[in-house]
Amino acid sequence: MKPISRVMIALAALSLLVLLFVPIWRIDLAAPQYPEGLFIQIYADHFAGDVEKINGLNHYIGMGTIHDEMFPEFEYLPKVLIGLAVFGVLAAVWGKRQGLFAGLITLTVFGLWALYDMYKWGYSYGHDLDPRAAIKVEGQAYQPPLIGHKKLLNFDAWSTPDTGGWILFGVLALLAGVYFLELRRKRPAKPITA
Repeated sequence: MKPISRVMIALAALSLLVLLFVPIWRIDLAAPQYPEGLFIQIYADHFAGDVEKINGLNHYIGMGTIHDEMFPEFEYLPKVLIGLAVFGVLAAVWGKRQGLFAGLITLTVFGLWALYDMYKWGYSYGHDLDPRAAIKVEGQAYQPPLIGHKKLLNFDAWSTPDTGGWILFGVLALLAGVYFLELRRKRPAKPITA
């Protein structure tokens, strides 16, 4: 691979380490009684934001509490991110397209797993309700949206990537771009026929 491609791969890989310090995902809630809104940010190893306020509200409709200990992923996700960064730097040092392709596939699988894991948690969190809840709405589930907007009773909920999520998508896009540019560079030119 070209030296510039290798540098871009290394920079992309190292930028994954930023995900250890910034929020990766965000869920925002707004309702007439909360015009300023409520939010939760998901980091690689903890929750932040209005977690306690949201837990208090969710108690009335029978949802469980949100706390860091409920996510075993918080124990190993930082190690996975460090491993992905190291793998990317090694692929850049090696300088072969196969390493870049393997890194791209690995990072894509990681991103898909993270989305699936978040969906699975949200489904359980929004459907497994305490039958002794003070407020019950027959047939109502409170699963937060995976991506985008959803109406949950009188709350509007938005689920979007936060800084770390956008970095992850940017790294994937950059690696895909480098890979396809390297593929184009290696193709032999077609002969010109008269």
